[in-house]
Amino acid sequence: MATDTKLPPHKLLESVNARTIHLTEPDWYITASTNPISSIPQCAQLQSSLDLPAIPEMTFGGNFLLLEHRPSGWKYSFTCEDALRGVKKDDDANGKGMIKVNYADAWMKSRLPMPKTAQTRPFDWTFTTTYKGHRLTSDDDWPAAPSYADDGAASDAENDEPAPPKPRPASAEFRWQPADPTNPSHAIPLAELTRPDPIVFYAEIPLFEDELHDNGASSLLVRIRVMPACIFILARFTLRVDNVLFRTYDTRIYSSHAPGTNGKTVVVRESGGWEAEYAKVKQVSRRPFLEV
Repeated sequence: MATDTKLPPHKLLESVNARTIHLTEPDWYITASTNPISSIPQCAQLQSSLDLPAIPEMTFGGNFLLLEHRPSGWKYSFTCEDALRGVKKDDDANGKGMIKVNYADAWMKSRLPMPKTAQTRPFDWTFTTTYKGHRLTSDDDWPAAPSYADDGAASDAENDEPAPPKPRPASAEFRWQPADPTNPSHAIPLAELTRPDPIVFYAEIPLFEDELHDNGASSLLVRIRVMPACIFILARFTLRVDNVLFRTYDTRIYSSHAPGTNGKTVVVRESGGWEAEYAKVKQVSRRPFLEV
């Protein structure tokens, strides 16, 4: 685990809706794009593509996080559309990961009486997703690349640095493997992440958010920070259904700038979720602090 806080050689590129950092050692290109909420036509197109009865109220279809490791051709991305593809629907509506029937009944009882309407297709109305990001296997999968008016606007390199080379074809050989618990490079070093190291690059990328018709909240947010020793990403889905349950699903991705024991760049991915009934969480939480 590296402890040097010296800033790594890098170049920053910025446009109105996107920021890119090029780390030259190791050779990473990372782009975070944040855009306004999707328009009505964009939402209609996305809903049709997903084949869902509904999509979140606040959908950021143009937002994405894109990572490319140039030496290996490995590419990884987080996008709104792919995240929502993990929402269960149709025959999967009562499958693993859905809110249990008694939870759904409790939610329905908490709502005002509604007139009878035609039955709609079943789907997970909480938009729960266990999306971990996805690997890109062809250049056709790339999100739209941002254009930068001045590649040298923010850089620690010379302003006449040549434009970034064309991305290599995506590697089709990469596969996630179970981590070796005896290998230190196969774990996320929490001590390193809690050090007060300077942050070279930081971005928050919201993918979607919904207030569940004022009955709670459901959201997916991706954060990335690049520090002198590493890259760290946290993608967090959070769900609160008032008086029913809390649920969260986290994906953490870590890569040290120092090579692993085999001399190659190592990317560690950790994912997991938790769920608890609303009443149980309320029992252990502190009472609100009131002031006048």
